[in-house]
Amino acid sequence: MPTDLRPTAAFELDSPEQAPPNPKGLARLTVTIPSSYNPQVKAAQHPLPRWRTPEFMVYYVVFAVVVPVMVWIPYQLSSPSHLNFPYYERRLSPGWMFGRKVDNSDTQYRSFRSGLPSLISLAGAFLCLKYLYTLAARQTRHASDTSNLVQVPFLVTFSTAMLFGLHGMSALKVFVILAINYALGKAAAGSKTNPILTWIFNGVVLFAIERNSGYKFGSFHGALSSLDAWEGVYPRWWISFNITMLRLISFNMDYYWACNRVGLPDTGGAMSDKQRPRVPHSLEFYTFFNYVAYVLYPPLYIAGPIMTFNDFMWQLRRPVTITSRVTIGYLIRFLACILTFEAILHFMYVVAIKDTKAWVGYSAAELCMVGFWNLIVVWLKLLVPWRFFRLWALLGGIDPPENMVRCMANNYSTLGFWRAWHRSYNLWITRYIYIPLGGTRNRIFTVVLVFTFVALWHDLSFRLLAWGWLVSLFIMPEVAARFLLPASKYGDKPWYRHVAAIGAVLNVLMMMSANLIGFVIGTDGMKYMLHQIFDSWEGIRFILFACACLFVGVQVMFEYREEEERQGIARRC
Repeated sequence: MPTDLRPTAAFELDSPEQAPPNPKGLARLTVTIPSSYNPQVKAAQHPLPRWRTPEFMVYYVVFAVVVPVMVWIPYQLSSPSHLNFPYYERRLSPGWMFGRKVDNSDTQYRSFRSGLPSLISLAGAFLCLKYLYTLAARQTRHASDTSNLVQVPFLVTFSTAMLFGLHGMSALKVFVILAINYALGKAAAGSKTNPILTWIFNGVVLFAIERNSGYKFGSFHGALSSLDAWEGVYPRWWISFNITMLRLISFNMDYYWACNRVGLPDTGGAMSDKQRPRVPHSLEFYTFFNYVAYVLYPPLYIAGPIMTFNDFMWQLRRPVTITSRVTIGYLIRFLACILTFEAILHFMYVVAIKDTKAWVGYSAAELCMVGFWNLIVVWLKLLVPWRFFRLWALLGGIDPPENMVRCMANNYSTLGFWRAWHRSYNLWITRYIYIPLGGTRNRIFTVVLVFTFVALWHDLSFRLLAWGWLVSLFIMPEVAARFLLPASKYGDKPWYRHVAAIGAVLNVLMMMSANLIGFVIGTDGMKYMLHQIFDSWEGIRFILFACACLFVGVQVMFEYREEEERQGIARRC
């Protein structure tokens, strides 16, 4: 059976340690995680492939019919000839694909899309200057020194210049917060007050700057008002501060554990991506310069992915090997993702339809497709920037965690979904919240607390709080099912795969509902959608048909993961 149907801890770290060989066949479709290979998984007994069985031939027919219909429905809803088109036409912009307009109405992605040329220029300047600096620095360092610690002065200098360019004089506010956090961590050191002060300080700062829009200098004193004149190209510095806050906590907590000698020992050799965060450095590496270089590291400053301080410093001290094949392959993935997203935005105006509520008169199938493709848009608008910034980091010699492991539509497990969605954040939560609070020993309490924190960290709103609590609630049926019907006991039974698929269908429906509430239409929009779907026999028939299609999709997801495991790939999501 697929890995994530076996009993595992809710937020357990990725298990394997060995670097994987290159995936083959279908397994190449999913991005490779360095620690995803496990020879024990490959050596285990696996069922014969089902790809060519009569059962899967039926599934292929279903895919061949249903997937094109799923694409056609939002496409025809986005036609200029549709009756509802005038309601949202004003939200469309001139496009570049086949004479179509583009739905560029999502503010978050619009800002990345319009700023992409500038970001590419910034990345190019960073990489070129870093290369020249490194060439010069090599002339002065000892031949036996293979580390990249010599880059720290360059990183601090470039990060400072970038920060002032982005935020203008508000960069001073960021540096003040960084300095106070560093002072608290250093003063408390290995004392138990360190994590307490760190969490309280960062929580208060996050809440205060969110409520006060980052504060104006003039609100502190009238004489400082002139500083507000220089805002930089990205004046809303507090929007991305929640990412910065995670790094501040990471540094102080890693320093706290280093002072108390908590973690794995340093064996002196190369480390895996799992080991680096857990092996502390000697205390002389927890300096202010290293701290600033980590917190403001240019490729990851704006949106992540999130790295721990320990991981970042180990990659400077013992550089990881990032081959040109890896970076070129990742570049191709990034280009494929951004072109796919552009095609969706040009041919499916689902964001504009959602924002203007131009769904009056839609059938149950049409409403559900608007909701589904809006979730795909949410996934892609996060995937594309994250992959751009990770690609930039890879080109700069740093390998941060991959944030999106699987396609949003290739998930059936609530626990597996959260391991694959914003994975670097999941790893951060596991290290700094879930495990310190007891992990699986206090599972219900820690899960509820974790998702409450996640919701409030994203946005201080009731909608996301409701999302966090719903996710916590929806995790429980899967945890209960794993306990009552463990794969270790029933996995070899012929009926088990099908019963698991039925449970997975319910999981998919619950996850879609929670994310529609949290990130797309909110509680009121969800009430309207449910009312329209279940208020008629047509809607009920559609839901039953959709569940049958999801059942087929889940069976293919099961087999895809079995295919990965036959190659020793255990992504656990």
